[in-house]
Amino acid sequence: MQNLILRNQVSEVSQSGSQPSQTTGDTWSRVARRIRVPLGFIFAVVYVWLARPTRSSLIAGALVLLPGLLLRGLASGHVQKDKQLTTSGPYAYTRNPLYLGSLMLAAGFAIAARSWWIVAIMLLMFTVIYIPVIAGEERYLRHTFPDYDDYARHVPRMLPRLSPYGNQQSAYSSARYWKHHEYEAIIGCVVVLAVLVVKLVW
Repeated sequence: MQNLILRNQVSEVSQSGSQPSQTTGDTWSRVARRIRVPLGFIFAVVYVWLARPTRSSLIAGALVLLPGLLLRGLASGHVQKDKQLTTSGPYAYTRNPLYLGSLMLAAGFAIAARSWWIVAIMLLMFTVIYIPVIAGEERYLRHTFPDYDDYARHVPRMLPRLSPYGNQQSAYSSARYWKHHEYEAIIGCVVVLAVLVVKLVW
């Protein structure tokens, strides 16, 4: 489940492409990139085992999932990884709209599952795996794009600012959405919710 929700979180159409800066010496950031997918599969099994969904929790969780999917969809239609620093669309408000959207998905599934153990595991994985990966991506972007420092000074890492940054010159592209396979996040959410419904019924 974690892999379905967060599969794109660093290979996720992030601005930094497939590799962080290799000159930083940040070994753990590179290790975290490599182990996040197998850990995601393990967590998927643990998630289903620990989940104790109810009808109300599934509805509440789904309502939290929807804005997360929308945010990720909008971000994927703007980002042009490795080609230019994306500062339009959701990127004008937060430097990591895809991660923020994924956190909303994780929150939605945590609500749906009704398990504090799942919440604790998600927080641990985000702290140990995803925060180092985000830091590695930021080093890559700072090294690749000269204007990243100014962008980072004005746009928060995660929580959105109230007004957009810079000039909004790049428009949303549905072609980028499909190119980045963002629709897989929707499929993943539907699959996980279906599994929870089955567990609730049976």
